[in-house]
Amino acid sequence: MSETAMCRSRLAKWCQGCGLDLGFGGDPIVPTAICVDLPIPYTKVGGGPGHLAGDARSLYWFQDGVFDYVYSSHLLEDFVDTNLALTEWLRVLKPNGRLILYCPDEQRFKAHCKRTGQGYNEAHKHAHFSLQFVREELLKIQPMNFLVESPSVEDYSWELVCERLR
Repeated sequence: MSETAMCRSRLAKWCQGCGLDLGFGGDPIVPTAICVDLPIPYTKVGGGPGHLAGDARSLYWFQDGVFDYVYSSHLLEDFVDTNLALTEWLRVLKPNGRLILYCPDEQRFKAHCKRTGQGYNEAHKHAHFSLQFVREELLKIQPMNFLVESPSVEDYSWELVCERLR
């Protein structure tokens, strides 16, 4: 089961209008999302087709302020420069567009791996990656309206829905 499958019932309602699913892994949050993944995806958890192949830190295909939402699940923690990725994702959002994130809390994820024997994901770049960490990074970029902040969902994840103010 994909990470997106675990949060779809809660987060798909925020993915209305024209939007992106970044790092979708074959399982888009909603059928109408424009799906972006690496040319050779990191993982393939569904059969959905990708639309664009590239790096989610450079959405060069799109002008500023064109999307109603940007959704990403378990991708942001893989970037060394979180601020760079978030800045790019906010760039393509319209004013009042929504950024929807579903990500692991790194400390809870490590504990989960240890407890269950699941292999640790070495792609994760930040020892203290969390909802609070990402919230602080977003506020360094621009003011945000935080609509949903769920610091603990499933075994080790968190959810954030925020609105770009300008």
